[in-house]
Amino acid sequence: MNWIEVFGHVGAFMSAVTFMPQVYKVWKTKSVNDLSLTMILIVFLSTIIWLVYAVALMLWPVIIANSIVCFLSILLIYFKFAYEKK
Repeated sequence: MNWIEVFGHVGAFMSAVTFMPQVYKVWKTKSVNDLSLTMILIVFLSTIIWLVYAVALMLWPVIIANSIVCFLSILLIYFKFAYEKK
């Protein structure tokens, strides 16, 4: 593995973990008032676009990172509707 592949894997890992603290906080506190549904939907849609691109080119670091972000985005969308105060 050369240095550029290492950068790709490190960048993919860092991208994948960006939402983990937010998902954990929402899960623990059940508070979604400060979450922007628009932002989450934009991230979700951009992740789908990145996945299509990465699968077409077989870019595994990008596929793995965006699969994780996609899953975390889906969790946040679920939490947004499940924990929203009526």
